Amino acid sequence: MAQLTCNNLTIGYDGKTVLKGLNFSVNSGDYLCIVGENGSGKSTLMKTILHLLAPLEGSVIIENKQHSGGIGYLPQQTVVQKDFPASVLEIVISGCLNRCGLRPYYSREEKQLSRENMEKMGISHLSKRCYRELSGGQQQRVLLARALCAAGKMLLLDEPVSGLDPKATAEMYELIQKLNEEGITIIMISHDIGTAVNYASHILHMGNPYFFGTKDEYLDSSIGKAFSTQDGGSKA
Repeated sequence: MAQLTCNNLTIGYDGKTVLKGLNFSVNSGDYLCIVGENGSGKSTLMKTILHLLAPLEGSVIIENKQHSGGIGYLPQQTVVQKDFPASVLEIVISGCLNRCGLRPYYSREEKQLSRENMEKMGISHLSKRCYRELSGGQQQRVLLARALCAAGKMLLLDEPVSGLDPKATAEMYELIQKLNEEGITIIMISHDIGTAVNYASHILHMGNPYFFGTKDEYLDSSIGKAFSTQDGGSKA
């Protein structure tokens, strides 16, 4: 059964249509990379999936529920967010806020979940450090641990390696792949088609026309052949 289904979806913002008639589904354990040129609607689609933007037409169904509960989200960072004056632990555990309901405190289970996710991201030793003092790669690990606290079985990642150096980029991709191997469904926006093909099980190439299919189907398609050979298969 599909975890996420987009039916005849039209997306846009401020009254402007970006893409019409989008149909695709994501099953449990998939690793979907969303690629495409700037302005093709990648971030608009992700915000629509999260119900931060309303569909102009069609529907987004998540496990038969019309809401985005249980989804971990890692947005692109802004300059202001990178300078946020909070501890690593405070940021990570804030991912549990939706679990608290009306409780004004974190439960023992939520505190334990935060510790487990920090350990999973290799940042337990940074728990008392100020977030803004960390490197870019460390900050992304903190935000990924926070997203895991919010996630049930799905993570949405908006260009999670943007601005990272090559070493931190490789480490982040390895962490994301490991999470996918552990059963978490990944939906990731990437500008790097070459890397997307290396890790993804499925590709959604935004554009008119758009493409959705398995990685192998994408490589055999005309659009996949055209874009995967540009600039050594690295950019879209």
